[in-house]
Amino acid sequence: MEETGGTREPVTLENCADVRGPFFHGTKAVLAVGDELVPGRGSNFAAGRVMNHVYFTALVDTAAWGAELATALAGDDDRGRIYEVEPLGPFEDDPNVTDQRFPGNPTQSYRTRSPLRVVAEVEDWEGHPPEVVQAMLDSLARLRAEGRDVILD
Repeated sequence: MEETGGTREPVTLENCADVRGPFFHGTKAVLAVGDELVPGRGSNFAAGRVMNHVYFTALVDTAAWGAELATALAGDDDRGRIYEVEPLGPFEDDPNVTDQRFPGNPTQSYRTRSPLRVVAEVEDWEGHPPEVVQAMLDSLARLRAEGRDVILD
């Protein structure tokens, strides 16, 4: 959504049709065009937690974080994958980053209870330097140790 008068209009289930893609999902999963990502799967970030939403973004860089962190947390040496996805239902701002960690929604992160259909794999994405990924992993470990690794799902 565009900012109006210096304030950003939140993306809600009611106005999400105004948000244009393309949209992306970063993951450790190997998927094919036409596959659907659905809620009810295990979290990439909290072992044993089943997620009520599927998360996605309008930015390849944000999806890269999802791919890199998911694989690193799984102990996988792969860098992960990024897929262009199509939301098949309404979506809203991801409350885990929108106004929680970042004012507004600069990561252009969203969540939905509807499936996301894989449209294509993005193969030419640039990852983050290993030391930057490690710093993020260290930060997540600190949050977890402090009991502040809450996922609003």
